Amino acid sequence: MRRTGRPPSSRGGQRIPERLVDVARVLFAEKGFEGTSVADVVAAAGVAKGAMYHYFRSKDDLLREIYARVLRMQVERLEGFCSGAGPVAERVHGAAADVVVTTIENLESTTIFFRSLHQLGEASREQVRRERRRYHELFRGMVREGQADGVFRGDVGADLAVDFFFGAVHHLPTWWRPEGRPAPHEVGRTFADLFLDGLRATAR
Repeated sequence: MRRTGRPPSSRGGQRIPERLVDVARVLFAEKGFEGTSVADVVAAAGVAKGAMYHYFRSKDDLLREIYARVLRMQVERLEGFCSGAGPVAERVHGAAADVVVTTIENLESTTIFFRSLHQLGEASREQVRRERRRYHELFRGMVREGQADGVFRGDVGADLAVDFFFGAVHHLPTWWRPEGRPAPHEVGRTFADLFLDGLRATAR
């Protein structure tokens, strides 16, 4: 996203960059990333094309920002668990439940992004990979902390355990629906319980 020293303008009480991202999210969901033009976005947002290019270089930037703002929120919340003072097992459980809940609460954004990821340029895809790696590295760090303390089993690598867990998280868009499904916090608690059950060291 490109910024200047000037504060962003707003429209209807909402900052223009946020409005553009919200409108793009709706249009990408309805028409697809490829089927949505820049003209569609600025018309629906009620701003001039120049206003969009003041903040975003292209549709790629809009698509990346749809996911990036979810990821930034999740990283901030995870950092709170990492720096917390409680037992590591409780912090990992809380972080595992939290990422499930926040993923479900932002399911449209994450689904749109991963459905269209292949249409981004390589530079944009690599930037997303770097941002996601930071989240996974923080999460793995807590698992390794538990292994070092003897709370978690050491015969399974932290990388494998975390990849296994996030494989299930990334699968959520394929089956979770608001109607007739467990509530987000119930899914989060169940995922976290199963993850911790697999991690805990057992007495020999």
